[in-house]
Amino acid sequence: MIKRGETIELVIEDMAFGGKGIARIHDENGAFVLFVQNAFPGQKVLARIVKKRKKHAECSLLKVLERSPQEIPSEYQEISGGPYIHVPPIIQEEQKKKVTLEVYRRLGNLQNIEELFDEFIPSPEHYHYRNKMEYSFSRIEHDIDSDEEIDDAFALGFKHRGTWWKVESLNKASGLFDAQWENFLKEFRSFLFETGLPAWHPPRKDGFFRHIVVRKSFYEDKLLINLVTSSEGIEDFDLEAVANFLKDKMGDRIAGFQHTINDNVADRAKIENGDCILAFGKDHVIEELNGLFFEISMESFFQTNPKSAERLYNKALDYVFEGDRSLKGKVVMDLFCGTGTIGQLLTQRTDDTKIIGVDIVAEAIADAKRNAKRNNITGVEFFAADVGKFLKAYPHYEGKIDTIVLDPPRAGIAPKTLLKVIQLGAQRIVYISCNPSTQARDIKTLEEHGYTTKKISLVDQFPHTSHIEAIGLFEK
Repeated sequence: MIKRGETIELVIEDMAFGGKGIARIHDENGAFVLFVQNAFPGQKVLARIVKKRKKHAECSLLKVLERSPQEIPSEYQEISGGPYIHVPPIIQEEQKKKVTLEVYRRLGNLQNIEELFDEFIPSPEHYHYRNKMEYSFSRIEHDIDSDEEIDDAFALGFKHRGTWWKVESLNKASGLFDAQWENFLKEFRSFLFETGLPAWHPPRKDGFFRHIVVRKSFYEDKLLINLVTSSEGIEDFDLEAVANFLKDKMGDRIAGFQHTINDNVADRAKIENGDCILAFGKDHVIEELNGLFFEISMESFFQTNPKSAERLYNKALDYVFEGDRSLKGKVVMDLFCGTGTIGQLLTQRTDDTKIIGVDIVAEAIADAKRNAKRNNITGVEFFAADVGKFLKAYPHYEGKIDTIVLDPPRAGIAPKTLLKVIQLGAQRIVYISCNPSTQARDIKTLEEHGYTTKKISLVDQFPHTSHIEAIGLFEK
């Protein structure tokens, strides 16, 4: 029988929620189920057993040995973050809908989910839709042609599947981010290699070049670039030469170029872990959603697929006003509001409505206030506060909130916080979730406390991945 750590060849028969391909081994005791992350039905794969239970095992995908009959070879380079790049988008969407509705049936006990299901909203663009991408350097390269590991290399791209130390160099566009930039990245890698400064060595925690983070504004069609290095050998680094190379090759497409020195050994590219200087240009770009404009810095939270986010927010606002409801003179609360996008968009549809945005991240609230000022919006009040403790700090809102819009992080809402949200007594809750399994779990709590599930819609914000977002409408 199989053991933890063993590698095994499997044929993927079906798919479960979260991008888990399903394979089965049959013996005298029946079928033993194996879940393989990021595998697709019809593929033959090499997988490693990560966890073993009595009747099933969890596996990591090591390599696709044979493609599924449903896959069509793509012009793009496959990366670990886009495992379904060879699967036609319409087939991806069918699979996502099927497995996600099953999650609501199983975890949320919504046996009538087909009746409650409203619509599947596809991404307007299936390729080049992302507005942020992070690329890693490594002195340990996984050569995608030979399938071999190369030491003392200068790799720049994405982590090899199942590893944190090996990088596959990006030699052509991935199909997820800006094509011009990614097709240029190979040339930029060669230029940086010629400096003589080494790439980061993840196991040894030494080296110079660590990450490149790029943000894109679709509205401006410009890129904001952050090169993250260590300080090891900084005296031999010519920042001006790098800046001039970018200007020469990418021209006006570069909105700004930053250099961050980060000596934190943790493998993260966050600016707050180091000292950042602006080499040229601006430290932000401007993005547009539904006629509103948002200032986005390198570390700002903003929807990764802004065109799809427009569709998601519009659907959520449709649910706020479902049934031709008037919100004049009423209070709407936007919880986990981030940079305040929903609250600001809400002002476009209603007058004389008090809108409150709450988020625990003070920097996000600062961004929200700045963006509201940029858009000349005065109808939203933002609070930097813990959502679960908001009522204690502002008890006068209890019983006065008509509608709550929830958009929690991927982990969902903590059970105690959800009970405090319910305590607010809103007639209607519109719940946006980037992880439908946690939303399905929370539906049980909502229904136990007097809310009825009215509608569920799914939004595909991340083509070529297993991720799907959901919007639920709940009423007392």
